[in-house]
Amino acid sequence: MNSFQWYRLILSFHLISIIAWMAGILYLLRLFVYHVEETETVVKNRFEIMERRLLKYITAPAMVAAFIFGVWMLALNPELLKQRWMHAKLCFVVCLVAVTMYAGSLRRQLAKGSQRRSSFFFRVLNEVPTLLMILIVLLVILRPF
Repeated sequence: MNSFQWYRLILSFHLISIIAWMAGILYLLRLFVYHVEETETVVKNRFEIMERRLLKYITAPAMVAAFIFGVWMLALNPELLKQRWMHAKLCFVVCLVAVTMYAGSLRRQLAKGSQRRSSFFFRVLNEVPTLLMILIVLLVILRPF
């Protein structure tokens, strides 16, 4: 396998990881909406299990994998770090990591019953990863500066 094919393979795994990460964080935040709207304890307990498993087994590992493959690609092509669009992309990626970590904190609060935010808050928060994803994709495809 030549270096171009190797890079493309790593890029493929990076994209697969990002897709899993985005699916996980979007579903997790949507579960939070349903969780805070629920009144029955047994259903709330089921949401807690679903949220914990989703974060632990899909969302967080996919985020870590996306990071590893992204750093690997940057190591193979360090010229990317000299481009301003990449700086902007990495800033938005840091924001997406922060949202994911915040979701983990919110999950723990929901499990303890100490979270008092409304479903409207979670509906708005659910849009943040989508907006970040749109900005990241536009930067990667268009490379505007």
